[in-house]
Amino acid sequence: MSDGARLLPAALAAGAILLSACSDGGPASAGHAALNLSGRPAGGDFVLQSAAGPLDTKSLRGRVLLLFFGYTSCPDICPGALAAGAQALNALDARERERVRLVFVSVDPERDTPERLKEYVSYFHPQMIGVTGTPAEIAAVATAYRAFYVRHPTAADGSYAVDHSTSTYVIGPDGRLAEVVVAGMSAQQVADVVRRLL
Repeated sequence: MSDGARLLPAALAAGAILLSACSDGGPASAGHAALNLSGRPAGGDFVLQSAAGPLDTKSLRGRVLLLFFGYTSCPDICPGALAAGAQALNALDARERERVRLVFVSVDPERDTPERLKEYVSYFHPQMIGVTGTPAEIAAVATAYRAFYVRHPTAADGSYAVDHSTSTYVIGPDGRLAEVVVAGMSAQQVADVVRRLL
C-alpha cells in the first residue's frame, strides 16, 4: 500500500481545512462553519434528494462511493474535482465502474435544485449523482464527514460564493468511511484506492 494512497491523520486534518477558491475573500455569512478536526470523521448513511427521488446511501450498499461537497456555481474547484473523479472512474474497467458511484452533495440548496444537479453532473460522468436537501439536512451530512462550507454575502448583482472543503470521502461497500482523498491526488491514485475496496 503506497504512502500516497493511504492517508495519515495529519494529512486528513490538512485536507479538511483546504477550502476552494470560490469566493472573493469577503466576510462569510451562513454556513456550516464549525469543524472538529479531532480524529477521523464518523461518516454514515444519509438520505438526500436527487432528480430521481430520494437517494438513501443504504440502497448503494455493495458499491464504493466517492462523496464530494460543492455546488454548481463554483467557478473552478468543483469542475476540476469532478473532472478528476470522472478520470478516476474511467481508469477502472467497465465491471469495476458498475460498482462505483460519485455522489456530489450540493452545499448551495438555494440555487441547486435536483434537476440542475442532474444536468450538471451529467457533463462529467454517467455514474455521478447530484443530491441536495434542506440546509439542516446538508449540515447534518457535512457534520458526519467533517466537511466545511460557508456562504458569503450576496453581491449587488445577486451572486454569491460558497467556500467549501475540497476532500473526497471514499465510502466502502459496507457503508463505512474508508479513505479521505485530498485534492491533488492523481486519477490513477484515486482509482487504486477504489480498486482496493472492490
